[in-house]
Amino acid sequence: MLNRNDILQTQDMIDKRHLDIRTITMGISLMDCCDPDLSVCCAKIYKKITTCAKDLVKVGEDIEKEFGIPIVNKRISVTPISIVAGSCQAESYVEIARTLDAAAAACGVNFIGGFSALVQKGATTGDWKLIRSIPQAMAVTERVCASVNVGSTKAGINMDAVAEMGRIIKKTAELTADNQGLGCAKLVVFANAVEDNPFMAGAFHGVGEPECVLNVGVSGPGVVYHALQGIKGQPFDVVAETIKKTAFQITRMGQLVGMEASRRLGIPFGIVDLSLAPTPAVGDSVARILEEMGLEICGTHGTTAALALLNDAVKKGGVMASNHVGGLSGAFIPVSEDEGMIAAAESGTLVMDKLEAMTCVCSVGLDMIAVPGDTSAATISAIIADEAAIGMVNSKTTAVRIIPAPGMKVGDRVEMGGLLGSAPVMPVHEPNSEVFIARGGRIPAPLQSLKN
Repeated sequence: MLNRNDILQTQDMIDKRHLDIRTITMGISLMDCCDPDLSVCCAKIYKKITTCAKDLVKVGEDIEKEFGIPIVNKRISVTPISIVAGSCQAESYVEIARTLDAAAAACGVNFIGGFSALVQKGATTGDWKLIRSIPQAMAVTERVCASVNVGSTKAGINMDAVAEMGRIIKKTAELTADNQGLGCAKLVVFANAVEDNPFMAGAFHGVGEPECVLNVGVSGPGVVYHALQGIKGQPFDVVAETIKKTAFQITRMGQLVGMEASRRLGIPFGIVDLSLAPTPAVGDSVARILEEMGLEICGTHGTTAALALLNDAVKKGGVMASNHVGGLSGAFIPVSEDEGMIAAAESGTLVMDKLEAMTCVCSVGLDMIAVPGDTSAATISAIIADEAAIGMVNSKTTAVRIIPAPGMKVGDRVEMGGLLGSAPVMPVHEPNSEVFIARGGRIPAPLQSLKN
């Protein structure tokens, strides 16, 4: 059971500082849904999801009411569909995406992740079918999220897949142009993707995971920001210690909620992802934490160092609060979802190159960034390749979630609403990378991959 004293300790954080459980995500294996007949496969998928997750939303809402803890999202992740559908006699997997969407709607969840392929070393026929189904799948579904892992420290970077993903992102934007390219907000390209990530759009249920599991994603940038306001002028040792203590409290709450939800659902508890996930709300910003450390505006010189301190302290505090920390765990910097990041980008201080540098020391990568609609597929692929290289060489997860906003230019703003927020259209470098991307093949794994 939840310890009510632990919950009361965080009540003020919830009421005044935007603390919440960002998501409880049920991971479901679909390995037993494989079938050569597409319609049979879809029927199995629908039945499996709606059976396993039928009580997920109710349990989440009951915990919210009983303990006063906001659980913002209830989500599902499934086995990568390129694996599940590999034996299907079909040229497109769009119908499976429709099935996932229908199952998610029936369960009442916000999103379902796992329309995914893992192609870091090479792609199967099923992988290519899934990848080429993504644009239409994102256009015809509301809740389905897609991801493709194109690189890893062990395998290197699959540049053929990187090149294709640039084209896929462009096509996805075109097919969802009526919504300012919103389909791209549900699509992420990874290097070193993790199997237990509860956050969208990149969540999928890895093949090393159990039949069914519950993962929790916490949040709390506002809590950290408030804590730092009480130590103005103190040295960085004190800053780090303050963040560690705050992260402990945040993670502890996530652990307790996750264990209670898993008990009520009768499934194993997986991990707490202790990432600081911002929202567009004022006071719930990672950028404002960095500025509270002494930066005039996020993106100026010193930002990468401040973010490195924040990310490390969050991890150190979190691992003391839970035996099972996983997912991505750190600090997210999604531009459209962080009001401080939006302001910094609009001022011209926070630019693409600085964001890329920041991704070397934090969770994920270039996240929820809008670029001009006429940005070429090759340029998008080159951006993906740069991020994948950072992840590959540094043995960390990196990703790109980018929106080439149709018909928009630098200075315009893409309005997505809700937690997705609004993204100022940011400039990219004009010189092209087409010859580089056209080489194809695979960038070899780095020397540090040889750890056996």
